[in-house]
Amino acid sequence: MHEDTERCIRAVQSKDARFDGWFFTAVLTTGIYCRPSCPVVPPKPQNMRFFPSAAAAQQAGFRACKRCRPDASPGSPEWNERADLVARAMRFISDGVVDRAGVAGLAAQLGYSVRQVERQLLAELGAGPLALARAQRAQTARLLIETTTLPMGDVAFAAGFPTIRTFNDTVLGVFALPPTELRRRAAASRQSAVRQVAGKPSGSSLASISLRLPFRQPMYPDNLFGHLAATAIPGVEEWRAGAYRRTLRLPNGPGVVSLRPGPEYIACQLALTDLRDLAMAISRCRRLLDLDADPVAIGEQLRQDPELAPLINKAPGRRVPRTVEAAEFAARAVIGQQVSTAAARTHGARLRGALRRASRRSRRRSDQALP
Repeated sequence: MHEDTERCIRAVQSKDARFDGWFFTAVLTTGIYCRPSCPVVPPKPQNMRFFPSAAAAQQAGFRACKRCRPDASPGSPEWNERADLVARAMRFISDGVVDRAGVAGLAAQLGYSVRQVERQLLAELGAGPLALARAQRAQTARLLIETTTLPMGDVAFAAGFPTIRTFNDTVLGVFALPPTELRRRAAASRQSAVRQVAGKPSGSSLASISLRLPFRQPMYPDNLFGHLAATAIPGVEEWRAGAYRRTLRLPNGPGVVSLRPGPEYIACQLALTDLRDLAMAISRCRRLLDLDADPVAIGEQLRQDPELAPLINKAPGRRVPRTVEAAEFAARAVIGQQVSTAAARTHGARLRGALRRASRRSRRRSDQALP
C-alpha cells in the first residue's frame, strides 16, 4: 500500500480514516509522522514520505504526531489474514515474544533463522523485530503514563524496557516529550481513567485500567457480541450489564477483561495481575473482536453475492468473532462440531471444571514433593 504514492496522497488529502494503520505519512518539513486521517492541513505532496509501519517511520527519525496519535491507530488487517512468515512474526511481536525471549526466541518459534526473520521484516515493513517491538513498548508506555498513577520506574518495566534510561530516551525520541510532560498533558485533558487497586505491577493483586480500543468504521456490534454472549462458557465468559466479560491466561498471571461496544470505540476494562501483560492483553482483545478488519473491503466482496447484498446493506460492518488463544479456538471447534450451541456451552463448562481439578491435583503433588 505505502508504495502506491498516488493512492496514499489521495487518502491523506481526503483524510480517509479507512487507511489508518495501512500506512503512515511522514512530513519532511516538520519531522513528524501521522495517520492518513490526521485533522491538520495536509502537507504538500512533495513533502510527504510513506512508511508501512510506525516503527519504520520512527527508525527514519520521525516522531509521532501529538494531534492524531498514529501509534494508537488500528493495525493492518493483513496480520490476521495472512499465514506467511511476516504475518506470523507480527502476531508474535504483538504478543510480546521479543520482550520475553528476544529475537532469537521469536525466530525459534517461527522456525527460521534470525537473519531470515530480520531480512523478511525489513523488506516488507522497513523495520526489524527489535524496532517493531520498541514501537509497541513505546505505545504501551504512553498508555500507562497517561492512564495510571504508577511511578515512572514501574511504567518502564511494565512496558518492557530493560532500563529507565532506555525508557526515557525512547519516549522522548518517539513522542518528542519526556514521560513527565506526557503525564502532565494527559492530566490536563483526561480521556481515560484508572482505578489502581495495587500500586506495584508485579504483585499478586489486580490493577484495573480503563482504555479505548479503536476500530475502522462502520461496525455492527450485534452479531459480534451476540455470538460471544450466546457461546459464552460458564466460569470463563459472561454477558453482564451490556458488557462481555472473560478471563485471560497471560504469561505473568491471570486477568479479567470487560468489553463494552460503543459507536466510536470499544470500552475496555482490564484487571491484570501484572502490568507487564498489558500489551499482550490488548492484542488478544483486538484479535477476539476482529478490530483490525477492513469492513469496507469486506462489504464490497460480500455484496457481489446477490443473496448477501441486502443483508450487508442493512447492517454493514460485520466482523468475525474469534478467541483469545489458538488452543481455545481448536478446542471449541471440536466441541461444537456435532452438538448445539447450548450443548457446546455445557461441554465447555465440564472441560473447564476437569482442567481446573487436574491443575489443583498437580499443584498438591508438587507441594508434597517439596523437601
